[in-house]
Amino acid sequence: MKKYIFITIATITILSTTTISCSDEFVNRDPVYSIDSENYFNSKSDYDNALIAAYDLLQSSYVNVLLGEIASDNTLAGGESQTDVIGFQQIDDMIHTPVNSNLRDIWNWMFAGVQRANYILEFKDRTDFEGKNQIIAEARFLRAYYHFELVKWFGPIPMNGDKRFSAGEEKTIPRSPVADVYASIEADLIFASENLAAIPSQKGRATKGAALALLGKAYLYQDKFTQAASTLERVISSSNYSLVTDYNTIFEDEGENGLESVFEVQYTDKEGAGFGCLQCSEGNVAVGFSGPRNYTGSLFTSGFSFNVPTQEVVDAFEVGDNREAVTILDIAAWAAATGASAGEGYEHTGYFNRKYIPRKRSADAQGDLNLTNPNNYRAIRYADVLLMAAEAYNRSGLDDAKARGYLNQVRRRAFGDVNHDISASGAALTDFIWAERRVELVGEGHRFFDLVRTGKAAQEIDGFVAGKNELFPIPIEEIQFANGNWAQNPGY
Repeated sequence: MKKYIFITIATITILSTTTISCSDEFVNRDPVYSIDSENYFNSKSDYDNALIAAYDLLQSSYVNVLLGEIASDNTLAGGESQTDVIGFQQIDDMIHTPVNSNLRDIWNWMFAGVQRANYILEFKDRTDFEGKNQIIAEARFLRAYYHFELVKWFGPIPMNGDKRFSAGEEKTIPRSPVADVYASIEADLIFASENLAAIPSQKGRATKGAALALLGKAYLYQDKFTQAASTLERVISSSNYSLVTDYNTIFEDEGENGLESVFEVQYTDKEGAGFGCLQCSEGNVAVGFSGPRNYTGSLFTSGFSFNVPTQEVVDAFEVGDNREAVTILDIAAWAAATGASAGEGYEHTGYFNRKYIPRKRSADAQGDLNLTNPNNYRAIRYADVLLMAAEAYNRSGLDDAKARGYLNQVRRRAFGDVNHDISASGAALTDFIWAERRVELVGEGHRFFDLVRTGKAAQEIDGFVAGKNELFPIPIEEIQFANGNWAQNPGY
């Protein structure tokens, strides 16, 4: 966090690149910032530019998605060797420590997002103009999004209300209890849901549905099942979203920002970056990291062979489940069918995360092609909302029939028939819902946290230590900066 305190407090150094790729999208502009941030926010354009910057850090959450899979039982770290991105390898083996640059990235980049949102909120009353409440609501949605990531990964975190952190405050501001962090998230998302438009004026903006979906998820993570059910029901009953017929189209270019998308992180391949500043990339870095090594052939391109699915997750798909071929690229079968070829990396399983591996690129793609993939991250899909609602209705004891209905909507799309409907109730239905979440959402970064919140992590993840690995360690640099103010998470 200290890294970004100096960046944001001195000049708010908000990126001059853009967050979203299409020309009609609201952040496709080059913001210009006053060096004297205390004299900023004198016009609507100042708030617009600051909001662009608050969205920009969403692109850095690619590492959250990668490690949400690698830390789970869905994938192995992979890569070139057992020392390739050592932080990934340690998390995969559950031997990570506070000295881990990848965990430090999550901490730094998500707090940078909080700082940028709080920059707007700190000066929310400076200037009045038409539409300001929309900007404030989006800023609060984004702060809730970043806080939710931080509390999932690290538990108690420092918070500073609507103010930016100043240098030195890490020595005086305590880590807020998890309950307080969630209370802040809830308040932000309730405000956002009451003030955001149901239909975004441009692609990429947060909406009422996105705020409600994230709020329902926050309730679910706290076992507030009744609140989760009623909140997620509002998303479902809004009729603004639906399951697309063809699961395969969701993850292709033409499926971006579609009917099933409740919230997406937008990426583009028109602005490049290098390994010295991965968070500067306007592309989805996780996609290149997950691609087959030395690939030649149709449809796909090469990557670095990280995040390789295990045989166990492949076997989790039932016979006849159409999602398997969309989710898992069996490279040997693909090569036999198409004549493609690929090399083998470390921990090679023969499988790749087909949802998020590099596709063939346009001729005008810029920068390192492995770091600037344009694939949007589908952060909240309607199928996820249906399965969260099913779980909430079931675990609250409110309505197993409704829970089955939502679960079976997802399964009917997966199998193309009603012959695979689930008829169970109670605890057996809960198990079916959890199993469905795994196969529906493979490769999307949710699995580790689903296992933790449901108490299943220790029995499913090799090396997981109960009472320790539910949270990740606070980066050693932050503990040192805090100078005794913050205790390390248990077990580290």
